[in-house]
Amino acid sequence: MSLLESGEMYLETIYVLSQKSSTVLAIDIGNHLGYSKPSVSRALGVLKEKGYIEKSDAGAIKLTKAGEKVAKTIYERHNILSTLFMNLGVDEKTATEDACRIEHYISDKTFKAIKSHMAQYSKQNSK
Repeated sequence: MSLLESGEMYLETIYVLSQKSSTVLAIDIGNHLGYSKPSVSRALGVLKEKGYIEKSDAGAIKLTKAGEKVAKTIYERHNILSTLFMNLGVDEKTATEDACRIEHYISDKTFKAIKSHMAQYSKQNSK
């Protein structure tokens, strides 16, 4: 089950919001992403249909194991890429925006190399 960039963004958003609050609602997701209620509703329907989220009768949205796996992967990519770009001298706003775009398209192989490089970089600079 592959996801488009927008689906990954929704999952990442649900993950981030769930770290701040025990209950995530569609309105929270819409406010965070700046999307309309109908757009959010359609996207959540697709994610639910594909088994990435569950929705309670009260409207609370939770990630399934599959959804959480995707969300954590995208979130990790976002954080590591943002840090890399800022270490290169890019301002935080630009680094974050660029990481947000790249995180969905970078290959696993390239990301693994970046992650390894960043770990070595951190190790060397902590001495």
